[in-house]
Amino acid sequence: MRAVRVPRRVRRFLVGGLAVLVGVPVLAVAALLVWDGGVDTGPRRELLPGVQLDLRTAQTRLGPVEYDLAGADGPVVLSVHAGAGGADQARLFADWLRPAGYRILSPSRPGYLGTPLDSGRTLEEQADLLVALLDELGVDRVGVFAASAGAPVAYAFAARHPDRVWGLVAVGGTSRSKPPGGPSSPVRAVFMSTVGQKLVRLTAELSPRTVLAGTLDETSTFTDEQKAARTAYVMDTPPVREFFAAMLGTTFPYAERRPGTANDAELARAPLPLDRITAPTLVVHGTRDGDVPFADGEHAAATIPGAEHLWLPDDDHLGFWLGPSAASARSAVGAFLDVHRP
Repeated sequence: MRAVRVPRRVRRFLVGGLAVLVGVPVLAVAALLVWDGGVDTGPRRELLPGVQLDLRTAQTRLGPVEYDLAGADGPVVLSVHAGAGGADQARLFADWLRPAGYRILSPSRPGYLGTPLDSGRTLEEQADLLVALLDELGVDRVGVFAASAGAPVAYAFAARHPDRVWGLVAVGGTSRSKPPGGPSSPVRAVFMSTVGQKLVRLTAELSPRTVLAGTLDETSTFTDEQKAARTAYVMDTPPVREFFAAMLGTTFPYAERRPGTANDAELARAPLPLDRITAPTLVVHGTRDGDVPFADGEHAAATIPGAEHLWLPDDDHLGFWLGPSAASARSAVGAFLDVHRP
């Protein structure tokens, strides 16, 4: 078969077109790699108006721990952050307690931000590390407020060191062992890459509604109508919309949170000592949680001796902060802590 000869001008056009098709994405990726994401990652940044972070590092007997301690007076509530978070997220999620007269202690768990993974890889090591942090700061007993993937560490801490905990609240907390190699959604896989996360940040600047809708796909089992209603509520309620933007900021840059997130996946396989928890416990969970199944909340409430529960009907993984009933849910949790505070 004779070879087909392509005229020189056509060849130049094809080569030039290919260079454009390949070059533009390459340039875009290169630009995203250089871009800082537009997020302030300083240790003394403002998360929200009136929520000023002040990250420090305690050199405990078990290793360094990065933390924020907000408030001057009152009992201490230890905030245990979720996956892909850090001390900034822990502070943001629990700051609503500060006006009620609590001090908020927000550490970065091992593998997150300024706390190296070597400070504690297992649940037991992380529980002991929290005690070492309390000892270093001269704090005797704490209330514990844990979210999502932070709950297993909180449960281990309460079971292993009952004399250090006066009350425990878990919101959307993982409580059942997960099999290895669980599926990862395409959205989550993209977000967990450097370029993908910066694309999310850029999209959030240009179209926050799009990012919110994608988040709800991950965190809820809402119907289309429920998802549309929740999206409209968040976008049309300025304080809630600002909180969502701040929450997104506490997952950036992901590279500084990746080791801890990967370690959390390993921790999720371990059985939890729920039946050995003696502290007063309140389990909070949305019935439409698409991230941590509602069954995890039911399991924790049924297994922890004397545990109380607060179910959030037709609410998702983030409804405690972003839902229309968030204020009433937080009021109920605040009342629980007030009853048991020292």
